[in-house]
Amino acid sequence: MEKIRVAIVGYGNIGRYALEALEAAPDMECAGVVRRNGAENRPAELAGYDVVKDIRELRDVQVAILATPTRSVEDYAKEILALGINTVDSFDIHTSILDLRRSLMPVAREHGAVCVISAGWDPGSDSIVRALLEGLAPKGVTYTNFGPGRSMGHSVAVRAIEGVKDALSVTIPIGTGIHRRMVYVELLPGYDFKTVAAAIKADPYFVNDETHVQQVESVDALNDVGHGVNLVRKGVSGQTHNQLFEFDMKINNPALTAQVLVNVARASLRQQPGCYTMIELPVIDMLPGDRESLIAHLV
Repeated sequence: MEKIRVAIVGYGNIGRYALEALEAAPDMECAGVVRRNGAENRPAELAGYDVVKDIRELRDVQVAILATPTRSVEDYAKEILALGINTVDSFDIHTSILDLRRSLMPVAREHGAVCVISAGWDPGSDSIVRALLEGLAPKGVTYTNFGPGRSMGHSVAVRAIEGVKDALSVTIPIGTGIHRRMVYVELLPGYDFKTVAAAIKADPYFVNDETHVQQVESVDALNDVGHGVNLVRKGVSGQTHNQLFEFDMKINNPALTAQVLVNVARASLRQQPGCYTMIELPVIDMLPGDRESLIAHLV
């Protein structure tokens, strides 16, 4: 069987776990890794792979996993889609997903490529669960409660703020979809904590939530990549009230995000050119194997 050739763009937490997920996939292989510094200071686990600064240096790439910060996804996606290469990403600013879809749709179609955006676990696989539950109880209310756990997107956003050496953002569920953000920061010498804390609270990632910022000596001493979610929907099926559904999981955050990205990389090759979110993809397209075998196994 000819394997799907997938490049990893960026090699932080998600990139590392994406490599593991590709190595475990029976129908996929890593075509190489794109890093800002190329092969300089190459990690030991990449010894057997091409490591480059530009995706054009890699051979026969069909899909690129964008393991990059959310705010750089759009630029990377446009550049790579223009090469006719599919892209998948875990863009996680919920309020900007529709704008990103509208921006990337014409680029993907023009170049005969597919991009799947916001393909993590939330947004992403949780979005599919929310859609399913809304179908089961069309009238009702859904609460998505995250954590407690480390938010990768929020932590990356804090690290980008001037004066921050390292940061950890922990999401604490209060209930009914309301959350508290606990942000722990190490500062670079010479920076004022109050100024940095104000900048964090003004960032779009935090502006809508109760946010507490604390200065610490070592973020690494606090770091834990565990996370979780509890989804609850209470509503009405037909005209029958009091239908209650609950979905709960506790996870390693980057490992699950990477697995979802690998799944949608596979699915991207089964779609027509364009830009998609995960609720637009047939779930069966995300799985390895032929359709009839999957139907016999899962239905």
